[in-house]
Amino acid sequence: MSSDKIEIQANAKINLTLDILGTRPDGYHEVAMVMQEVSLHDNLYLEKRDSGIELKIPGSDLPADKTNLCYRAAELIIKECGLKTGVSIKLDKHIPIAAGLAGGSADAAAVLKGMNQLYELQLSEEKLCELGAQLGSDIPFCIMGGTMLSTGRGEILERLPDFPEVDVVLAKPKVGVSTAWAYKTYDAGYDGPHPDNTAMIKAIVQGDILSASKLLCNVLESVTINKHAIIDKYKQEMLNKGALASMMSGSGPTVFGLAPDEAVANEMAEAIRNIDSEAAVFTAKTVGRNRG
Repeated sequence: MSSDKIEIQANAKINLTLDILGTRPDGYHEVAMVMQEVSLHDNLYLEKRDSGIELKIPGSDLPADKTNLCYRAAELIIKECGLKTGVSIKLDKHIPIAAGLAGGSADAAAVLKGMNQLYELQLSEEKLCELGAQLGSDIPFCIMGGTMLSTGRGEILERLPDFPEVDVVLAKPKVGVSTAWAYKTYDAGYDGPHPDNTAMIKAIVQGDILSASKLLCNVLESVTINKHAIIDKYKQEMLNKGALASMMSGSGPTVFGLAPDEAVANEMAEAIRNIDSEAAVFTAKTVGRNRG
């Protein structure tokens, strides 16, 4: 039975690994990274309308116009499927903006999936990913979710077994980081460690959280930490409070810590709030595609 409106969740992501293999002829970077869905999420409410796209983002400074990825995702579906109708979208934002958590990509992915459901378009997941890749490299991952090896410019995805369910603390300092700046600075010269994705995948296949924790690695960390020492401070604080491991996600500045249990996660979150009252701090869990 079709409905005139639906609610859909857009989950954030973290990088368990992030490696840059070089610059591609198309100007993008060749990457290899293990990405993980987490339960921190935005809520989107989609409703059919006769024509046009209406986007509302209450309480947020984000532009609710044609530059917004949610708007562009709706526009793309309408054009691709030749819809003669429109959609009204309300975005309830919780994932911090420009944080390395793919919040904008997650929202766009949710609009693509939501429009598909709302208008019973029966587009395959593969087709939705193909459309999503036109808008942003992280969107296909946000459509697929779970645990993935991501290569190419981020749009080539290989499903991995679910990372075991683990408590995660996410902390974003008030600073903003431009992804373009991070990659450009990286290109100027990096001689730090690179992730061992093969070993990370093996640890995930074996469900070995401790081994996986030791293998967290993000080549952009040194770039962003050099400019924002607070990131390293967050990492150390989480480790001091019992994190299994702590690392920056994406191009930052968000730091995440994997916790052995919920009590330790809450202590880690409290510790970050104590050292930085301006930090946006969240507790979440890893999300498995097969666990729902």
